[in-house]
Amino acid sequence: MLKTSLIAILLTSTALVSGCASKLSGESYSRDEARQVQTVRMGTIESLRPVKIEGTKTPIGAGTGAVIGGIAGSGVGGGRGSAVAAVIGAVAGGMIGAATEEGLTRTQGVEITVREDDGVMRAYVQALNPNETFHVGDRVRITNVKGTYRVSR
Repeated sequence: MLKTSLIAILLTSTALVSGCASKLSGESYSRDEARQVQTVRMGTIESLRPVKIEGTKTPIGAGTGAVIGGIAGSGVGGGRGSAVAAVIGAVAGGMIGAATEEGLTRTQGVEITVREDDGVMRAYVQALNPNETFHVGDRVRITNVKGTYRVSR
């Protein structure tokens, strides 16, 4: 029973954490950004650099890990030893859960340095989009809606 409960909690938490992964590519828009006026600037790509975009750090990963660790720890020993093991398991599980969430939601990105038509050079970071590849020398458009910038061709 305990093993089944742990597996169910782990699968549920993985689904929740995966659902929390943000969409950081140039083609993703939030509901608030849809149907909003965007400013558009044009430019030419000067350089591209691969980067890693860190994952989310919400209470979901740590909380789920703490619950699983606490349940697992409470099954160790008996009496007062069981309570101590539950606390240690909860703390360790929380740390492992937080690290797991961050790792699962980490994204590969690209830093795109653009010389815009006004002569200013700016860098933009966004998640890699398999449907759109960039090359040095490409003409691109930079859109801004509510402070969120996107580079697209």
